[in-house]
Amino acid sequence: MSTFLDIIVAAKRNRIADAKRTANMPDLEARAHENAKRPGRLAEALGKPGPTIIAEFKRASPSKGVINFRLDPVAAASAYAEGGASAVSVLTEEDFFAGSLADLTAIRETVSIPVLRKDFTIDEFQIVESSAAGASAILLIVAALDKAQLRDFRTAAESLGLDAIVEVHDRKEMETAIDSGASIIGVNNRNLKTFEVSLDVSRSLIGLRPEGVLMIAESGISNADEIAELHALGFEAFLIGEMLMRSGDPTDELKRLLNATETAGA
Repeated sequence: MSTFLDIIVAAKRNRIADAKRTANMPDLEARAHENAKRPGRLAEALGKPGPTIIAEFKRASPSKGVINFRLDPVAAASAYAEGGASAVSVLTEEDFFAGSLADLTAIRETVSIPVLRKDFTIDEFQIVESSAAGASAILLIVAALDKAQLRDFRTAAESLGLDAIVEVHDRKEMETAIDSGASIIGVNNRNLKTFEVSLDVSRSLIGLRPEGVLMIAESGISNADEIAELHALGFEAFLIGEMLMRSGDPTDELKRLLNATETAGA
């Protein structure tokens, strides 16, 4: 029986095949290598003292349906940066999250903080595409890749000046991420097979963290107390999307959350 992840990856393969047929590869590669020279890395932005936040632009999801189709990506990113986000995550998957690479490009041209392309990366073409679009980092999901792909994709990303967040959901995937040499690991509290969410995933996996690896907690985080708790356990950064996308004032929401986190962690 196919899981949600299987269905999404199958659709992504079709999208990649279409993109490859129409891509001007020499131009795409030239822009990717030119962008590799740009300053500002995700790891540097997230490694600052205190909890840091990656604010996500996400119009929809398979589990939540429509989240916010009204919010403009440029306006959202500007609000996130003003609110104190250390980076912006952009969902670019088209069929299930209503995203696009055009959203990322528009955001990249608007904000100076790092921009993460959050998608289902299953082909090196996407890595070149991401750098050409101006991304600072990509997402590599352990559940969608084998060990060789994890290593090869991370190396390819680094050659183009991109950081790679290696995303895990359980102990086995955490061990695979560590073995692959990941320097940034994202623990997704959402099960990509069932879409159930539990912060216990982050609580249980942080104990496996190797020294020197930057840790990000993703999904299901909604208040300062949760951030303070997970930060105390060892997470440096927190990816937050739905709460900000549903907020009438994401700038104020971010400032309130960061201020409250400082108080909770004091």
